[in-house]
Amino acid sequence: MRILNVNATMDPVWGGGSAERVRCLSSALARLGHSVTVLTTHVDREPSKMPHVEGVQVVALRCLNQRFMLPLTPIGPMRDLVRAQDIVHLSGHWTVLNALVYILCKLEDKPYAVSPVGTLPRFGRSRQLKAIYNAVVGRAMIRNASAKVAVTHTEIPQFAEYGVPARGITVIPNGVDREAFEEVDPMLFRKKYNVLKGPLILFMGRLNSIKGPDLLLTGFARIAAAFPAYQLVFAGPNEGMEADLRQSAQQAGIADRVHFTGYVGGREKVAAYRAAALLAIPSRMEAMSIVVLEGGAAGTPVLITDQCGFEILEQIGGGKVVAANADAIANGLASMLSQPEKLTCAGRKLQELVQRDFTWDVAAVKLAALFQAVVLASDAR
Repeated sequence: MRILNVNATMDPVWGGGSAERVRCLSSALARLGHSVTVLTTHVDREPSKMPHVEGVQVVALRCLNQRFMLPLTPIGPMRDLVRAQDIVHLSGHWTVLNALVYILCKLEDKPYAVSPVGTLPRFGRSRQLKAIYNAVVGRAMIRNASAKVAVTHTEIPQFAEYGVPARGITVIPNGVDREAFEEVDPMLFRKKYNVLKGPLILFMGRLNSIKGPDLLLTGFARIAAAFPAYQLVFAGPNEGMEADLRQSAQQAGIADRVHFTGYVGGREKVAAYRAAALLAIPSRMEAMSIVVLEGGAAGTPVLITDQCGFEILEQIGGGKVVAANADAIANGLASMLSQPEKLTCAGRKLQELVQRDFTWDVAAVKLAALFQAVVLASDAR
């Protein structure tokens, strides 16, 4: 099949889980023998800064700015690209690029699938703008898709507001690349970021309200005196919260135990997971956290909120699921840290689950089967 995967940004720093999902699924689909193109936008068109996806052609359109990612390109070449595909796959929701490609799919009578990856609720900033977007194009784009993909069963109710019944949704979870999580010396991370002493509690992700770093910091502050050896590490790009987090740590008297590394990727990220005694994911909203799978692939036990779409974590004994508030996070941390002998066992159980059921190759096989069914149904019309 000729598949066009569309995602507004493939930047590994700012693209988050959606960019990672598109990158890894695109490569896995290419390994299955499909011809895959990724359509995205990019602020800077210097060759060294262009996104790369192994085995996949990437078409990166120059865009206006990093927040709104308005493509600055003639419609003609985009329409030609859409016309050349068997199926188009839109990831995310609140983007001009998705809206433009959706319109082109309708003009070309091209089947398309949508994977909102947890973005359907009008959460966070620009709620009024999002309401207008949905009224103009968003609801129709979701409702009219030939295939609707959720990354977890907990995402399915989010489609209801768009008029999509549960029976019309296919669940294809996130995954990991097992080979990327082979043994890496944890000291690679500790030495580079000067966190040499004590066991680590790791936050991996953007410093953004949705990701809940403030909830984790408050929760850690409440149990810090009871666990004086532990350090808290925030590893991820700053999206406006770092100054407030530093101030909160200072006011709580734990500034010397709270560390900020900025974005961490590649082998350093794997080393960070392996250096951590516990991975904490305090998200206020998440379709299905890729970070929990990455931590699991590295054998790290995890504390997550019930907004992360991975309740099976507690069922298999790989960690703990708590409510998305500071009190619940504090209690969860205290419970897990007070039984350090159980942390290694929990990490091993989660690792076994991830390696068996949550790889990108497994997800790509499911996605390809769904796309094939859509293409065959379209050809039969």
